[in-house]
Amino acid sequence: MDITIKPIITERATKLSDKLNCYTFSVSPDANKYQIKSLVEQIYGVKVVKVNTAVVRGKNKSRWTKSGLLRGKTAAWKKAYVTVGEGQTIDFFSNI
Repeated sequence: MDITIKPIITERATKLSDKLNCYTFSVSPDANKYQIKSLVEQIYGVKVVKVNTAVVRGKNKSRWTKSGLLRGKTAAWKKAYVTVGEGQTIDFFSNI
């Protein structure tokens, strides 16, 4: 089973990383906390203290077109809040 993980870089996520040393990731919906912890430790080389997850539900969307009203829904996804050990940081911009 392949687990995808990508960082979320928003104002709120940046504040969390500055104040609480907690980083936010978008992960596969079928990934559990133990898999997320081992993957972050393997990729970024940090000690993970805690992992919290939240399932973000899909939003209903609609728009008007020439052919009428089109309705749809965005996909649901899982968000992971990963707290790393004191003194450790994750640098998302080191590869740029």
